[in-house]
Amino acid sequence: MSGFDGSSEDELSVTPPKTWAAGVPAVAHALEYSLSQTSPRRTMLTLLNVNQAKGIDCPGCAWPEPGPKQRHLNEYCENGAKHINDEATTRRITADFFREHPVSELAGRTDQWLNHQGRLTEPVVKRPGSDHYEPIGWDAAFDLLATELKALDSPDEALFYTSGRLNNEAAFLLQLFARAFGTNNLPDCSNMCHESSGSAMQETLGVGKGTVSLDDIHRADLVFVVGQNPGTNHPRMLSALEETKRNGGQVVAVNPLPEAGLFRFKNPQKARGVIGRGTAIADQFLQIRPGGDLALFKALNLLLLQAEDAAPGTVLDHDYIRENTSGFAEFAAQARELSWEQVHAATGLTREEIEQVRDRVLASKSVIVCWAMGLTQQKHGVPTIREVVNFLLLRGNFGKPGAGACPVRGHSNVQGDRTMGVWERMPQSFLDALEREFGFTPPAEHGLDSVDSIRAMLDGRAKFFLGVAGNFVRAAPDSELTERAMRRCRLTAHISTKLNRSHTVCGETALILPTLGRSDRDVQAGGEQFITVEDSMSAVHASRGRLEPASDALLSEVAIIGRLARRTLGANPAIPWEEFEADYGTIRDRISRVVPDFEDFNARVAEPGGFALPNPVNSGEFRTATGKAMFTTNDFEMLTAPPGHLLLQSLRSHDQWNTIPYAPNDRYRGIHNARRVVLVNPEDLAELGFADRAEVDLVSVWHDGVERRARDFRVVGYPTTRGSAAAYYPETNVLVPLDSVADISNTPTSKGIVVRLEPAGA
Repeated sequence: MSGFDGSSEDELSVTPPKTWAAGVPAVAHALEYSLSQTSPRRTMLTLLNVNQAKGIDCPGCAWPEPGPKQRHLNEYCENGAKHINDEATTRRITADFFREHPVSELAGRTDQWLNHQGRLTEPVVKRPGSDHYEPIGWDAAFDLLATELKALDSPDEALFYTSGRLNNEAAFLLQLFARAFGTNNLPDCSNMCHESSGSAMQETLGVGKGTVSLDDIHRADLVFVVGQNPGTNHPRMLSALEETKRNGGQVVAVNPLPEAGLFRFKNPQKARGVIGRGTAIADQFLQIRPGGDLALFKALNLLLLQAEDAAPGTVLDHDYIRENTSGFAEFAAQARELSWEQVHAATGLTREEIEQVRDRVLASKSVIVCWAMGLTQQKHGVPTIREVVNFLLLRGNFGKPGAGACPVRGHSNVQGDRTMGVWERMPQSFLDALEREFGFTPPAEHGLDSVDSIRAMLDGRAKFFLGVAGNFVRAAPDSELTERAMRRCRLTAHISTKLNRSHTVCGETALILPTLGRSDRDVQAGGEQFITVEDSMSAVHASRGRLEPASDALLSEVAIIGRLARRTLGANPAIPWEEFEADYGTIRDRISRVVPDFEDFNARVAEPGGFALPNPVNSGEFRTATGKAMFTTNDFEMLTAPPGHLLLQSLRSHDQWNTIPYAPNDRYRGIHNARRVVLVNPEDLAELGFADRAEVDLVSVWHDGVERRARDFRVVGYPTTRGSAAAYYPETNVLVPLDSVADISNTPTSKGIVVRLEPAGA
């Protein structure tokens, strides 16, 4: 039987899905994994410091912490404890490892095995024609990178990718370096997850971020949790929803799969979660068809308009609509065209179920809608989120306590990276501020996002790839095509803490540059440093590492980016890279003069718990085309699959963080010792002629005629919605065509892929 040692899967075992999340088992599993990676002393040091006001920000999800005086001594969840101690592991990868394991062998290893080899300890290079990484000194590595960059025919042949693990200071330097070099090619992980949220909210509200605080969640009368699984992806959200319930609020969960954390939560930090039944979370669960959320919110909006017709002046917030919005008449006219036949076909829900939700809305003075990738990774993800905004505008659910829009981001500083300028389409005002501060003219032409970067590598327009944190190859869609694109580069380089699949998919020359982790002490010429992050609710706070670094040869991300910039750009433009490396406070001084709302950054972030960025929406300021919040018209759309096919959504297992499984289990869904499983409604299995546990291949159907096949899966009968299926990523990313993207945002449609099942090996 496989466990936390990185061994391969053994034999699929299935138990009934859980009906509650967390509790004592979560504590036990967190400690079991932590102690398999590091010593009891290091485990306690990390856990007592994680998410504390002067401690280590969890490198996992971006859920916010309570105020410093409200924090628990153990302010972390099961997956956060696993994640930070996965980084704090005492396992090490040295030059001997790379001598023993050629790249061709590593490419055949599982994601779990690669991760479990431990922390990277020195820079290594794979030279052209070689099948091995070998040690290289830092100076030689920077010379190699700088020489390659300067040899490009155009700066736009370079790509600078980052994931949400990066801190604000390093993110600011990365975009500064890229733009000083001459390109806006700054693809990031947001392109593949919440880009639809930003696109929809920027258009309708004038800001691409959520509008609520943690206190708003606690105070809301009604919270929608749509297209997300907090029990696995951001478990501390369950503590917030528990507070909502204890304050008299209600929760509506909308998801194609029943998720344990949305039924009942046993908070292990409280007696009722240890010896009691815990707290029931969802007052109503809508088991919706994949992609049916647009129809659901259009139906709710129609019902609210009809309720206003029946009782004029009592349902809609006419004062708010008149003073703060535009486009209401056009929206209302289109909303009335919706038919209930359309709604039922798209959602699988009855009219009575949706009317019950309407009644909850009418009884609530403050409503929040939370969502995640179940909405954003759909072809019509942007219209869906625009319809959510319409829903909130109708009753004035912005700018008051307990109300607003809440896109829940799944990685620690993914929102902060964007705030710092890691985006291929930053507004001209930001570029102008960079020019004033640093004396060079940034390029104005928009750069490439993640999907377009793959296309550019594939056709030879991009030849240099630098990945700062993350695992691009496994996060990206269309796995075989993405790997082929990466291998066409002249040079690929990754700034990483641990080994992952991207390191085995090499350009002609490849580099791995090891860096400090979030939990490591960061000592520079100016003394011990701290970094900052921004959470999902726009709170900015400090993070200070506590552990001795895994190797004396590690450099911080700030140092790596700064030294590469010096080697590549020289003294033109005159940017003080050495000063930035020595003292991160000097970076924050520059950020305060470039990034809006970061004035007096160093002083404000020194306060316990940091500071919250203002959201103009909550003060009635809408930076939109009309100067007001915009009602929009969104055409009815639904996902369909032809007979004999299913709509597949990808998801995480519980023992997984982003692309890396910690163990081949999904405890809450009852899946053990296997990841290559596909969850299908038993009635669909019978109709398709497959027995439970049958071995199958998954084949995606796309109009380009290319066969995309995920081999050797086992089907498991599971209470999904009829006509749908679910399977784990990154194993199923191979099925997502590169051209299957959300309208407007260009986000891969990982939550709505048409597939058929075939007997394995047929």
